[in-house]
Amino acid sequence: MKRYMQLAAEFESLILNGTLEPGARLPSVRQASSSYRVSSSTVFHAYYTLERRALIVARPRSGYFVASRPAPTKSLAIVSKRSIDEADGDSLTIRFMKAQRRCAYPGLGSSEPSALLFPFGRISRSLTAATRRMASSRNTLSAGKAETELRRQIALRYIVTGVTVPIDEVVVTCGALDALTLCLQVLTRPGDTIAIERPAFHAVQDAVKRLHLKVVEIPVDPHHGLDLGVLAEALRQHPVRACWFMTTLHQPTGATLSDERKEALVRLLAKHGVPLIEDDVFRELHFGLTPAYPAKRFDSNGLVLHCGSFSKSLTPGLRLGWVAAGRYAARIEQARWLTMGPASVPVQCAIADYLEHGDYDQLLRKLRRELASLQTRMVAAIVRYFPKGTLVVRPPGGFFLWVQLPEGVEAVRLFEMAEAHEIAIAPGAIFSCGREFRRHIRLNYGRPWTADVEKEMRTLGTLARRAMAEHRTARHTVRKAAE
Repeated sequence: MKRYMQLAAEFESLILNGTLEPGARLPSVRQASSSYRVSSSTVFHAYYTLERRALIVARPRSGYFVASRPAPTKSLAIVSKRSIDEADGDSLTIRFMKAQRRCAYPGLGSSEPSALLFPFGRISRSLTAATRRMASSRNTLSAGKAETELRRQIALRYIVTGVTVPIDEVVVTCGALDALTLCLQVLTRPGDTIAIERPAFHAVQDAVKRLHLKVVEIPVDPHHGLDLGVLAEALRQHPVRACWFMTTLHQPTGATLSDERKEALVRLLAKHGVPLIEDDVFRELHFGLTPAYPAKRFDSNGLVLHCGSFSKSLTPGLRLGWVAAGRYAARIEQARWLTMGPASVPVQCAIADYLEHGDYDQLLRKLRRELASLQTRMVAAIVRYFPKGTLVVRPPGGFFLWVQLPEGVEAVRLFEMAEAHEIAIAPGAIFSCGREFRRHIRLNYGRPWTADVEKEMRTLGTLARRAMAEHRTARHTVRKAAE
């Protein structure tokens, strides 16, 4: 990390943890240069970085000051267990899930990449070999041996990310969602409050409801990621027991926190003694030369429970995940045995074998190139077919686009119109407890681009333009009636 970024991160941490309060004056450039033994240029760069994040303001001839914090907004209001429970029955989320099963073309709304992007032939050979070894009375595979080998391979993968994780800290589960939910079970009790993102993957809300928890939602900006200022305010105002965040390639926005902001996040939570459940299932799908570090890398207190999975990057459909659980590893392991037991032994053996002998990194490089190309094609289709005013931010990885529709196009209305044409999409309202993001949709580009996909995008764009025309007609009718 460059020195100016380190300096900016240090000041950001002081601001977020309240050491530097709103209105406090920062050291002058000369003072900071002398105190931190860096050049004036380094200090200027650090201050400019903090200015761009709206953490400090420059006052002519006076210097730099900590910016005033915004007043708490609706996003900080605790959503009670009762209000989440009321979304039961035929709620929008349930309707979305039913559409996924019912529609002839569910791909745009899917939460998984297409199996056609992955080397199932190689995985199948490993799976078949493991099953045969299990069937042999002379060479029966034990669950303990299979899991130990997989945990060793996962621990080796962490070294690539610059993180040292002892093998005993890794707990293997039947998928990432099981790992995440297991962490939540261990860290909370019914009635506790946790912090989640807004927007957030709809499965987070399902887990919260099942465990009878309250939530405080922290906004995520598609460009910069989680709002650490709002989080700091929430930690001061509410008894937050844990946080569940995606710091890299956040779903649905695709935002990634910078390394310095991840470090500031970990410091902030450590100050309050609040553990972080880090949902990091998309990190391997970055488009850059090197992946972003997980927040786990900056954890020196064992407070970050890092959850991963192979279902997005290697084996969709073969549910296998894990958590590097820090100081909570023993409790997570015990809870797993009491609630779900070990993952499939043949699947563990097959994936461990592939990680050791199958050139996983070569697969990832090919997959990233393909996903980047598919993203370009979908963005081009949105530009070509969707109404003027549609906005989309291109994330640096993953397989989702977070699309903001123009004024007058309601996402739920578009969802219903698309469903009538056998096309399933994910309306933005399912990603928030308060059913916000009413003009957003999430689209999945993680499947081979075919004539059918092109047709789905053309149809969806046509429906969006029709919805906009309906809105304009209705508004004109109301205006004429008022006259």
